[in-house]
Amino acid sequence: IPYEVGDSNSETRIAALDFGIKTNILRCFTDRGCHVKVFPAKSTIEDLLSFAPHGVFLSNGPGDPASMTYAVDTIEKVIEADIPVFGICLGHQLLALSQGINTYKMHHRHRGINHPVLNVINGRCEITSQNHGFGVAPEEIAKHKDKVEVTHVNLNDHTVEGLKVKGRNAFSVQYHPESSPGPHDSRYLFDEYLQVIRRHQSASTPQHIDSMS
Repeated sequence: IPYEVGDSNSETRIAALDFGIKTNILRCFTDRGCHVKVFPAKSTIEDLLSFAPHGVFLSNGPGDPASMTYAVDTIEKVIEADIPVFGICLGHQLLALSQGINTYKMHHRHRGINHPVLNVINGRCEITSQNHGFGVAPEEIAKHKDKVEVTHVNLNDHTVEGLKVKGRNAFSVQYHPESSPGPHDSRYLFDEYLQVIRRHQSASTPQHIDSMS
């Protein structure tokens, strides 16, 4: 059953697909003034659009992402509808699958709160919290350079830690920026997502030009 958190009068509405969502993720959104409606994992794009969201969030969760074809189908349609998307952990893997990029079961899984990740966009290193046994295959990324770009890389084993869909307002990370009590190096991602939503809203707003007499 869907449920809502945050200020119902907020100017920013986010539909969250719940694959095992963590409470602190919701807190990170509501602390930033968002109104979030959490939808069950098998919700359709029609379910999400009924909330008229400004963005769609793809949550973390357990399991093999390749088995979740229902979610991949919905995410693909959300991206085609040009709705800003942000994914974390399992959400990251599902976003990749929606772009035709395969995931794999890792031999050495990532657990713990001390994984160094390089943000290749700004060159900064983040100490991150991770808890996953599946990942996005780097060789698959190489095959789909026309669709996505890598934004974050694990400095221990060079696995893919973040990606962005080219030409769309959709991005994701493999680790947990909401981690509490820490590290908090990656909390900026929530702010970046809201900036993406606001830019998208601004670009979608019709511009009215007064006629001159």
